[in-house]
Amino acid sequence: MYIKNLKIINFRKIENIDIELNKNINVFIGNNAQGKTSILNAIYMLALTKFDKNVNDEEIIKKGSLFGKVKGNIKVGKISKKLEVILEKNVKVLRIDGNVCNRVTDYLSNLNVIMFSPDALDIVKKSPCIRRNLINVELCQLYPSYVKILNEYNKILKIRNEYIRKNFNNINFDYFDVVTSNLIDRAITIMNYRKAFISKLNENISNVYYKIMKQEGLKINYVCNLPCYDKNELVKFYRENFVNEISQKVTLFGPHRDDFDFYLHDENLKLYGSQGQQRVAILSLKLSEISIFKEVKGYYPIVLLDDIFSELDIEKRRNLLKFIKSNIQFIITTTDVKNISSKILNKASVFNLKDGKILK
Repeated sequence: MYIKNLKIINFRKIENIDIELNKNINVFIGNNAQGKTSILNAIYMLALTKFDKNVNDEEIIKKGSLFGKVKGNIKVGKISKKLEVILEKNVKVLRIDGNVCNRVTDYLSNLNVIMFSPDALDIVKKSPCIRRNLINVELCQLYPSYVKILNEYNKILKIRNEYIRKNFNNINFDYFDVVTSNLIDRAITIMNYRKAFISKLNENISNVYYKIMKQEGLKINYVCNLPCYDKNELVKFYRENFVNEISQKVTLFGPHRDDFDFYLHDENLKLYGSQGQQRVAILSLKLSEISIFKEVKGYYPIVLLDDIFSELDIEKRRNLLKFIKSNIQFIITTTDVKNISSKILNKASVFNLKDGKILK
């Protein structure tokens, strides 16, 4: 899988860019605040229909413009596709080969991306919802069925929460048990997807981390919010904890409260790891996903690396560059071309960026 041509109009700092991309390595060079990250975020939106961060669509459109657009010609094996995301005020239009796609679930997975950016430390340091979102994004790309189950779970969760909040003094248990049963069905499926995904990550992540850091023992610990995966036991569990939910007027248990942690030699990196260890742990997770995408989808994803070299010392930079393979499309941003070896640059298409424009 790779992007042949990329067109970006009125997206963040970029007014109009139309470029042909190398099917292997593409390097965007420029000082800070010149639009390099905007290019990666545009590709991310082309794949996932939303911004990498929690930003409203209206904030993505270039200031003073009425609309924004990202369009890409995608090649997957012998198949070509044209994907397009158009943003207007309160409206988002998705197109595949010129045809409007009304359902996000039908659009997702046409373009698969893995992105690493400087704010990746948030994944380790900040709230569990950031880590859950990471897992959900990757699983939605890998498995269209996961998107459906997750959406159903969230809808049922909303119904259950509203019912508890409005009827906590007068619960109709026949109705409430049906809602809870449907929630549990989806919860078990979601937990199984997440458990399997993290298990696959753990098959590779320690080796990837060692190749960069020369330290062994990295693993991911899935912190499941529910005590088991058996429906009968979970029905019993929810009934036993019903009083607590009524008192707080919210659903307290389920995969919407899951979490995961990084451990190095049985020490939680969130508590005891250095920023360097935390950063490379996230990078190792992202690189470990590449083989999972190949196994599940049959082709490699596109890998977006946003200014990661400036955060690594020379040795770790060299170790990371060994992961840049000729059969995967990498799109890399950097402030200094010296951060990238001449061996890599000789294979790459290099673009100089200034004020949101590609310089000749």
